[in-house]
Amino acid sequence: MSLAAVVTVMVATVLIGAFGIRFSRTTSDFYVASRTVSPLWNASAIGGEYLSAASFLGVAGLILSFGADMLWLPVGWTGGYLVLLVLVSAPLRRSGAYTLPDFAEARLESMSVRRTASVLVVLIGWLYLMPQFQSAGLVLRTITGAPVWAGGLLVAVVVAVNVLSGGMRSITFVQAFQYWLKLTALALPLVFLLLAWKSDGAPAVSAADAATWQVPLAGGKEYGLYSTYSLILATFLGTMGLPHVLVRFYTNPDGQAARRTTLVVLSLLGAFYLLPSVYGWLGRMYAPDLVRTDAVVLTLPGRMVGGTLGDLLTALVTAGAFAAFLSTSSGLTVSVAGVIAQDLLKGGVRSFRIATLMAVSVPLALALWARALPVADVVGLAFAVAASSFCPLLVLGIWWRRLSSTGALAGLFVGGGLACAAVLVTIVGGPYEGLADALLAQPAAWTVPIAFTVMVAVSFLTPHRVPAGVARTMVRLHTPENLALDRGDWRPRSS
Repeated sequence: MSLAAVVTVMVATVLIGAFGIRFSRTTSDFYVASRTVSPLWNASAIGGEYLSAASFLGVAGLILSFGADMLWLPVGWTGGYLVLLVLVSAPLRRSGAYTLPDFAEARLESMSVRRTASVLVVLIGWLYLMPQFQSAGLVLRTITGAPVWAGGLLVAVVVAVNVLSGGMRSITFVQAFQYWLKLTALALPLVFLLLAWKSDGAPAVSAADAATWQVPLAGGKEYGLYSTYSLILATFLGTMGLPHVLVRFYTNPDGQAARRTTLVVLSLLGAFYLLPSVYGWLGRMYAPDLVRTDAVVLTLPGRMVGGTLGDLLTALVTAGAFAAFLSTSSGLTVSVAGVIAQDLLKGGVRSFRIATLMAVSVPLALALWARALPVADVVGLAFAVAASSFCPLLVLGIWWRRLSSTGALAGLFVGGGLACAAVLVTIVGGPYEGLADALLAQPAAWTVPIAFTVMVAVSFLTPHRVPAGVARTMVRLHTPENLALDRGDWRPRSS
């Protein structure tokens, strides 16, 4: 049944994506769906791509391992959209750019800043894609016994087909459908799980059992409080730097629609994150022996309900898990392929399709090679890199007119470079001991302040590198749409 559910989701994804081909004709369709996506559609699509394997499987696994103290993690992921709403969403849409590197060049009038931003977009996208493919392998192995590489390869192929066929237009339809599928795949089985829990006498986690739960993210080690606050900072500030999130705001008709989209997203994410938290709590009572805690969502229906109904519920949850892999991977692939096509290739639809193959092949290889890490931990590292690079670039670029191109470049190199180095050491090496392990595994608490400080300090030292057209750009970013301005799409100077 679970295998049939996976196949059904794959086929539905391809068919919905094929429907979008009818509307994908121009380059703007492929990159930003011609900027015609309504707030509800866009919010559903954002929820579809943002709720990745870390949300669908990882949150429940962390609550199973560490207890209710981990509830702040989904709060941080959702709260990041509040920061995005207040500081970034509307000005970013008004910029008229297609991608983050487009915005960087438009604001700072520097090709060096653009190229650096392009490299970081690709790195963050690949780092985020890697756990999606790893989790797909875990799920497929759990339900069929297939090799670990099979699930990742399957997701990569379906995502490539969808993106190749219709670009952002197709992906918008796919991701909106997959958000509601994921919500249903968690909510419906949870009703039966709670009924089974009640019929079992409504047991609770004993005080003695709860006392054995470890300090959040500490793993029994020191500096658990530092790790917690560092990851909170990464989730709050990293959301605005995730390329697959930001690219969706370019698809709104205007800045006001971008703000409305963000408000709807907050509601959709809040509703969703109630569900995996309950799965983690039930797992502590009915599946405390799991070695790979990320699989608790898939395991509970069989243990608590059993029989044919349990198999059906497991199949539904499995379908939701694969929807999570597909939707997030699709959004990431679109954002990474857009940057590769514009900055490494010649641009246009043909380059976008070639870039799509490059965007999925590298993280798939990394997923097969890298050592296994918990899904939520790897995604947390991607948030840390985004918070240490694009967060200061966007906040200062939008709200501080004295930011110079040299200051932005220095901040991206220092903040993004330090965070990337910490991620590389964590994935390839480790674990380390004591403070070094905490600082490398959760680097946002020190890399984000360093990035902001470097950008500001170097900008003060290089006032002659402030763009000549900064006044015009700031007016464009902050002027409401109801004022008559020519806001045509921004184009690189080279065009």
